[in-house]
Amino acid sequence: MSQEASPAPRSLAEALRSRDDASLAALLRSRPDLVTPVPTDLTQLATRAGTRASVLRALERLDRFALQTAEALAVAPDPASAATLLGLMAGDAGDETVTAALPRALGTLREQALVWGDDERLRLVRTARELLAPSPQHPSPTGLGPTVHEATSGMSPGRIQEIVTTAGLASTHDSVSAVTALTALFTDRAKMAELLAGAPEGSLEVLSRLVWGPPYGQVTPEPAAHLRWLLDRGLLLPTAPGTVVLPREVALHLRAGRAHRRPEPLPPAVEPAATHRPQGVDAAAAGQAHTALATVEELLKDWDEGGPAVLRAGGLSVRDLKRTAVALDVPEPVAAFWIELAYAAGLLASDGEADERYAATPFYDEWLERPPAERWALLARSWLTATRTPGLVGGRDAKDRTLSALGPGLDRSAAPEVRHRVLALLAGLPAGTAPDPGSVLARLHWERPPRGTASAPRPGKDAPAEDLRTRLARWTLTEAELLGVTGRGALSGHGRALLGAPAAGPAGAPDTGGTAAPGGGPHGSGGTGRAGPAGTASAAGTAAPAGAADTAEPPGPGAKLPVHHRATAPATPAYPAPAPAPAPLSAAEQAAATAAAARLLAPLLPEPLDHVLLQADLTAVAPGPLERPLAEMLGVLADVESKGGATVYRFTPASVRRALDAGRAAADLHDFLARHSRTPVPQPLAYLIDDVARRHGHLRVGAASAYVRCDDDALLNEILADKRATALRLRRLAPTVLAAQSDPAALLEGLRAMGFAPAAESAEGDVLITRAHAHRTPPRTAPEPVPDGPPPPDPTLLTAAIRAIRAGDLAATTPRKQTGADPAAGELPRTSSADTLATVQAAVLTGDSLWIGYVNAEGAASQRVIAPIRVEGGFVTAYDHTADEVRTYPLHRITGVAELAED
Repeated sequence: MSQEASPAPRSLAEALRSRDDASLAALLRSRPDLVTPVPTDLTQLATRAGTRASVLRALERLDRFALQTAEALAVAPDPASAATLLGLMAGDAGDETVTAALPRALGTLREQALVWGDDERLRLVRTARELLAPSPQHPSPTGLGPTVHEATSGMSPGRIQEIVTTAGLASTHDSVSAVTALTALFTDRAKMAELLAGAPEGSLEVLSRLVWGPPYGQVTPEPAAHLRWLLDRGLLLPTAPGTVVLPREVALHLRAGRAHRRPEPLPPAVEPAATHRPQGVDAAAAGQAHTALATVEELLKDWDEGGPAVLRAGGLSVRDLKRTAVALDVPEPVAAFWIELAYAAGLLASDGEADERYAATPFYDEWLERPPAERWALLARSWLTATRTPGLVGGRDAKDRTLSALGPGLDRSAAPEVRHRVLALLAGLPAGTAPDPGSVLARLHWERPPRGTASAPRPGKDAPAEDLRTRLARWTLTEAELLGVTGRGALSGHGRALLGAPAAGPAGAPDTGGTAAPGGGPHGSGGTGRAGPAGTASAAGTAAPAGAADTAEPPGPGAKLPVHHRATAPATPAYPAPAPAPAPLSAAEQAAATAAAARLLAPLLPEPLDHVLLQADLTAVAPGPLERPLAEMLGVLADVESKGGATVYRFTPASVRRALDAGRAAADLHDFLARHSRTPVPQPLAYLIDDVARRHGHLRVGAASAYVRCDDDALLNEILADKRATALRLRRLAPTVLAAQSDPAALLEGLRAMGFAPAAESAEGDVLITRAHAHRTPPRTAPEPVPDGPPPPDPTLLTAAIRAIRAGDLAATTPRKQTGADPAAGELPRTSSADTLATVQAAVLTGDSLWIGYVNAEGAASQRVIAPIRVEGGFVTAYDHTADEVRTYPLHRITGVAELAED
């Protein structure tokens, strides 16, 4: 027995009502703003899907071809057939590539509820049509102007008749039929070709200038003959004094029916720029990862005793950023990147004191104790998921204020998505292949066109200023190289693992990530970085049939309701199912990917060394990374002279004195160098240590406000006679004591500048040992990323939301028996208490379901469909189809009941 075909939907709500649960889940997954909060029924879902904010967000997430399809529908008649849409996209010649890709784009628009209706009556959501349709204030990206009907809406009937007659058509009795005849002429290819064949010289050149947009032009009060010829025949229509427009129908004829100059049905391939050995890429990336760890450690070591002050408006001052860049020996933008990376990883924060300063957090000490590979993995994961954007430092915000490092205004919600997508495109290339940055940007522009650039730019026109996503992509490529995620421009093995991507094929393998056929959603189907090569999900172009057995819900107590017996029609006619957009990694998956990246990186990092090479020129060479205790002690005993593959330390009297001030004796220093040097300790270095140690502490400085004490009278006489001591204002109190009017710290620095080696002493006369004090902030958590709108719903939320929407729609649309006083649409049923009780008791006996109005304890009213089970003690226990569970309701809160209609 053949099933009767369901009628075409008359509204978006009816179109949504005909969808199965899988289709509704795809809609809510692609537009998560629709499920926050959960709509009460499908009518509210349709209303929310048509709001301006939601439609704008959905349009911004379409790929270029899907957006071009929506733009074509915006300039097509409403409703339009699929054949009309195909003509606008493929043109009169019928581009085969466009023809093959159009079902996929149309499926994407249908899935996201931007288009509804069958193939004979396609309708673009009204808000989307208003946003994409051409107008004088907001030109369409298609470059088309208004239709003949729109352009002649304010024209006098006499003028319209003159145009019709001049164009060779018979005059009519009214303007409406005249405009219809003129439109029919402009849409008839043969008649238009005959009309334009008689155009004077110069007329066609004018039309060619306007055909691809903008369609508006200026004319003088007395136009030239070739312009007058166009105006008289309606090929140009006036819109304002001195302004004319090319009608849409004329432009489409001149374009051979195409709405866009260059449709782009397929994403551009990610082109390789260079190919390297994968082992070389991994080694280069590991070397840069080691440098990244050393740079972050050096940054926080420099701020160990309390970093720069926090600006009143928040952030780091320009002067402190320059100072940090000099200390790290990197440009200022790179210094800002390292500072923001440490902040995103939770290693750096403000201390919250009265004179607020930046300092390392307690987590930094814990981070230092981890293996190097784990430390890098934490930095890389923090960078990949952070919304803070270091590339914006130094720019201006909306109020023309300078954006500072660690300051407010650096969060950009799109940053994590762009970083992940850029790396996913790199993961789609063969191992060791570095992409051409221009092709990566072109691919991103196709997947998510910048606002107002859905069509390709016109030849000869200046390219628009780079949008945020383009700059984010450029910064991603640079930052990934700095961090060691990529090496020599290609994605490393541990970088691939960080994305959760499978291992890449050998160089020369097909580029599945860069050339895959597009899929649905914002990213097509290329290079998802998840389970398997990109593009495989959409290759089949088929979907599981609606109502499959594995997705069917078990019948509930209300399964006998009439609405449960109607057949579920397919949501849309047959067309290739769009591939789902790649889902982000869950927290557990991200943790597993981070651990895998650390395991792959660990063998590539150099092992810490326990020795240095001492040289006769008072330098020590560390041929690699040093063990932490050795590096810390050497950092006190010597100054870093140069860094690179090997670090060069230089011993100076000041550095040796610094070690002695830290409580080390000369014998300790000799023993330390002898144990950790692969070469004999040079004699000049031994002499330097002994000489500084002999003079160290000979002078003692204490607080009087300050005094100098020495057992050698001659040495004090030498200090008093030195002109450089004038600023210290010293005077002799006793043969072995000098007093000063400056504080002890200034006195110490002054004497050291004169070449002496004084030591500070306490009030008891003991030598004070000066060690670096590690200043730490109170416990701080890493900054939370700023989300880009509501997060995608998880499967549990999707299931619950769809069930609630279906149940609410059931309560709102279930047919009810006609009574004498039926409530208006949207109103609650009203019955007396006696009638309510009697109807509910009867439903318990018969097993029927009822439609009730209910007001909860907070006063919120709702409609529900219930199947009463029992009535006792002023309460009714029933299966609630809206909540899909058994509930108990007080009878006094039920406003009224109504019986459901029979089948």
